[in-house]
Amino acid sequence: MDSKQAQLALFTEESAGGVKTTNQGVGVAVDDHTLRAGPRGSLLLEDFVFREHMTHFDHERTPERVVHARGSGAHGYFQAFSGAEAVTKAAFLQDPAARTPVFVRFSQAAGNKGSRDTSRDVRGFAVKFFTSEGNYDLVGNNFPVFAIKDPIKFPDFMHALMPEQDSNIPNDSSAHSTFWDFVVSNPETAHHVLWQMSDRGIPRSYRTMEGFGINTFRLVNAAGVSRLCKFHLKPSLGVHSLTWEEAQSLSGCDPDFLRRDLWDAIASGEFPEYTLGVQLLDDAAEAKYFDVFDPLDPTTLWPEELVPVTSLGKLVLDRNPTEFFAETEQVAFCPANLVPGIDVSEDPILQGRLFSYLDTQISRLGGPNFHEIPINKSLGMVHNNQRGGFHRDTIGRGRVAYSRNSLRNDLPAAAPAGFVSAPVELHGPKVRQEPASFSGRTFAQAALFWASLSAVERAHVLSAFAYELGLVPERQLRERVAQLFAGVDAGLGRAIALGAGVQSLAIAAGESAAAAALAPSPALSMHTTNNLAKGGIRTMKVGVLVPASFPEAHLKTLTAAIACRGATAVPVGVVEGAVEPAGGGAAVLPLRSLLTTPAAAFDAVVVLSPEYGTKLPPFPLARARAFVRDAFEQCKTLASAGAWALTLLRGTAPEIASLLDCGTSASDRAGVIAALCETSDDVDSWCDRVVAGLAVKRHWARELSSATEAPCAEV
Repeated sequence: MDSKQAQLALFTEESAGGVKTTNQGVGVAVDDHTLRAGPRGSLLLEDFVFREHMTHFDHERTPERVVHARGSGAHGYFQAFSGAEAVTKAAFLQDPAARTPVFVRFSQAAGNKGSRDTSRDVRGFAVKFFTSEGNYDLVGNNFPVFAIKDPIKFPDFMHALMPEQDSNIPNDSSAHSTFWDFVVSNPETAHHVLWQMSDRGIPRSYRTMEGFGINTFRLVNAAGVSRLCKFHLKPSLGVHSLTWEEAQSLSGCDPDFLRRDLWDAIASGEFPEYTLGVQLLDDAAEAKYFDVFDPLDPTTLWPEELVPVTSLGKLVLDRNPTEFFAETEQVAFCPANLVPGIDVSEDPILQGRLFSYLDTQISRLGGPNFHEIPINKSLGMVHNNQRGGFHRDTIGRGRVAYSRNSLRNDLPAAAPAGFVSAPVELHGPKVRQEPASFSGRTFAQAALFWASLSAVERAHVLSAFAYELGLVPERQLRERVAQLFAGVDAGLGRAIALGAGVQSLAIAAGESAAAAALAPSPALSMHTTNNLAKGGIRTMKVGVLVPASFPEAHLKTLTAAIACRGATAVPVGVVEGAVEPAGGGAAVLPLRSLLTTPAAAFDAVVVLSPEYGTKLPPFPLARARAFVRDAFEQCKTLASAGAWALTLLRGTAPEIASLLDCGTSASDRAGVIAALCETSDDVDSWCDRVVAGLAVKRHWARELSSATEAPCAEV
């Protein structure tokens, strides 16, 4: 039990034990009937047990967050790799033997608390470090850039993104007119919007989602030397996303997909892990990058090839919340929660967030004392002269509540090792003006991101634009979007115009920043060899379709082959209920069935055959073929064992049959792995091939070879 867990235990009660009481501790003798005037009479107002019970229920909901309302949380720890004293004096970044308790909340920006998990949206990645020097909050996103340059625009941006004001439609979606009207009216959004239209906008799992601190901070060492910095959180499993088709399927079948995935992984001992790193920039070197980025411009990133990421330690999530509301809902983050050694910069969005986050918590959590809620409490003692306010828990002793004083020996006294702001020189007149160094790069970094994507990632971006703009009825808005992104890349603009039905729009070849863009940055693509190799096949879920009378050895051998590498075989029944293997072995009770679970829920799909000559009971062949077809179209590894399963694959889609006709080597490369499995050696060999297919993660060549997306041919 870590120190934060021990602290929370003081506020945790076991509701299953003891007798039922009111909130005043009075025993309740009868808990399933209200007090009334006779068995068939009216209820009596004097029934304080009922009134207390119902009144508390009526007030159980607090106001949801205005943004990032839907969230999922987990406890864990941070552990430094080695001392970082050269760059920061923050204590939690020094001792490799120490573990700092953390609470992490993942979220999505636009939707309400009841939104689906798999919508296209920026995700929040907020970490509260319970350090020995006080709480430190790193409040990030899964995009490294913000949509706007000045915080005064943030309410307008969110109003445009959220449901339209007259109809309150659509919830949790940017595919509507007001959002795209804001985009074309504020070109600074172009870089952020490209990230949102990319696969980064629909993460496969919070366990495979990258985190960025977004803003520029300062790290300060014990000598007082400060450096500008950007924070990064890189998942050990690599960065992976859903396809749009998977996201749509899951939003109907399992709208809690990401929340369930996180909870199940932690509950099963597969603890999500991330590396915390920083990019560092000396003040003296700041100006030399002005041709590429202004370090304070929140709509730009620092290319990792120019400013490498230095790893500081690992973040591990190893415990689910005890109560969702008390922890995940009531946790309150704020970028102003800093510790000695970490300071803010003049980044304008960060400056705005320093105010906004504190302000919104006061409204949402009912007053200024939300820091006393157990999940928000500092591990150290809090000493100050604050008193009163709603929900004050601390009882202050004595009559003195001011500084300086003589009646209490001038206590609490100033902390010698307390927080001191970095002595950064500030100058200039009071103006409402954008820095000149922020201007002129509206499209250059968006062009860098576009140029860094793989062909498949680009195709997905174009599909996203086509979908989003297909729900925007105003032709002039669709034309303006295409024209805006032609400023990023002329081919991109023409492809967007084609997908949006405004292909007659004239876009000159020279209207783009692509020629001035930096060399592509491999760190921005999810399809690099380095990213795909991370984690191997660990935590992957393989859906195994098991018909009646399946060979038990096939399932056991496959399960063992992938389990030893950290993956899981999940039997999927064709219908609900137990499935009997051939030869009278132990029946398998699948946790999933074709009736309840789409192929999108798995990382790969395997189909087993019934024993040769077995007559199958009534079988939903169309549903099984749809399951297999979806897995194939989602570019997952698809495998079959036995003649019946091979026939099922061949009959599902001509593309699958064509691959199988190309021979084992070609079909294996495409992730379609078939074998008759007539001997135990055949089964072992087939399992090895399946493992090799899983290691590829996705077989994107299927998309490139099919050429089904007309807009892709343009770019």
